[in-house]
Amino acid sequence: MTAEQLQSGHIFLLDKPLDWTSFQAVNKMKYKLKREFDLPKKFKIGHAGTLDPRATGLLIVCCGKFTKKISEIQDAPKEYWTEIKIGVQTESYDTEKPEILHQDISNVTEEDVKIALEKFLGEIDQKPSIFSAIRIDGARAYNLARAGEEVEMKSRKTTIHYIKDVEINFPLVSFTVGCSKGTYIRSLAHDIGQELCVGAYLTQLRRTKIGDYKIEDATSDFLENEYKFENL
Repeated sequence: MTAEQLQSGHIFLLDKPLDWTSFQAVNKMKYKLKREFDLPKKFKIGHAGTLDPRATGLLIVCCGKFTKKISEIQDAPKEYWTEIKIGVQTESYDTEKPEILHQDISNVTEEDVKIALEKFLGEIDQKPSIFSAIRIDGARAYNLARAGEEVEMKSRKTTIHYIKDVEINFPLVSFTVGCSKGTYIRSLAHDIGQELCVGAYLTQLRRTKIGDYKIEDATSDFLENEYKFENL
């Protein structure tokens, strides 16, 4: 790897660790690349598709002239490994907020869960969590929500291409979901809980594919202080 190759364009497949923001991960890579290759101050680097801090997995980082590919990559279908907990909810639809509204799930069967999942295949209407990164009048929804302001989220259409590899170990349910750009898996978890009439929230989320890019080809080594990009 050389500075010229980076400027001409390069794509890194990063396996984002838990509790890192996408911005923190890209910023760390930018700092390391600029220091290692003595790159100019205006060196371009960006990521295609943000992951929440509580999510792990594939984060595509584009450098140099390949930053022009970001929009194209963001539009590609996504795949996630997902784990939800049924019978309880959280205000954020994930683990950011504490559990509330516990409900009895003793009458929920595995067949009930599978039928509920099937109902979300195809085009669906989805309302994002108030703790999402969507902008409302210029402000991030999660900033407004954390400040205690009332946030009204509008529903949007999205597409669930497939749900597979379903494993049920009550109260946990895991599955792999393929979806279109703009799908909020937290909201999907919440909506599945509503369909089952017992509530649910997202406990784990790992992005495994973006278009033809796969998590198997990604690494978190780029973020290690001792990692050297010149060895690529």
